[in-house]
Amino acid sequence: MTKEESFFANFGIQGEFLPKILLTDFQPNRQAPISSTDKPVKTQTPPRQLSTNEIPQIVNDFRIAARNAIEAGFDGVEIHGAHGYLIDQFMKDQVNNRTDQYGGSLENRCRFALEIVEAVENEIGADKVGIRLSPFANYMDFGDSNPSALGLYMAESLNKYGISYCHMVEPRMKTIGEKVECPESLVPIRKAFRGTFIVASGYDREDGNKVVDEGRADLVAYGRLFIANPDLPRELSLMHLSISITGKHSILLILLLAILTIHF
Repeated sequence: MTKEESFFANFGIQGEFLPKILLTDFQPNRQAPISSTDKPVKTQTPPRQLSTNEIPQIVNDFRIAARNAIEAGFDGVEIHGAHGYLIDQFMKDQVNNRTDQYGGSLENRCRFALEIVEAVENEIGADKVGIRLSPFANYMDFGDSNPSALGLYMAESLNKYGISYCHMVEPRMKTIGEKVECPESLVPIRKAFRGTFIVASGYDREDGNKVVDEGRADLVAYGRLFIANPDLPRELSLMHLSISITGKHSILLILLLAILTIHF
């Protein structure tokens, strides 16, 4: 491994988004999944709303997980606050119906995420912390009425902590393989954030280079392509355009196997 390469551990809590297959046998006493709310979403198992008093323990769990990741040899951590995971369930107003200091206003709904960022940053250092966000995503009805304002508020708030990067998903993929061009969607957010800004959303070599060349991002993240092509950097550098991509179910199987075999 060269000095230019770093390995960050991505971690988060799925909460209500936890697949039912995992709820059956892997939840302690088959408890309901936790969430910002107690209202069920689509076909998911009805969740249990976290009490205000429970939230500091969840924040502390993230802090401990970050410390464990560094001790295990990772260079840093990426807090998963996207795609319907627990942090996302607090930030999105179509999910969060709380009436305490973690619900209602935009500031309150983002409080949980920022408390986690602060705890992790204090534990391992800002240069070892990144966060992944998807303000425009609407998975399983985990959406927000004003995603642009949500993304901008988070970007501005994260500047306080000086973290290494913000990894944000663009609203350009409605389904796998279906792209909708929206080149200006993250520009105000990118301008507001003072750290390294990473974008993701089904990029290939050509449009990945374009988004960086146009100053809309510092880096581009590749997910599905990397799962299907472990030598992706080499393939892209050689301008191989016939890069394969696995199907949705294959990807989910890989992720499920990782969940079942990796314990912390």
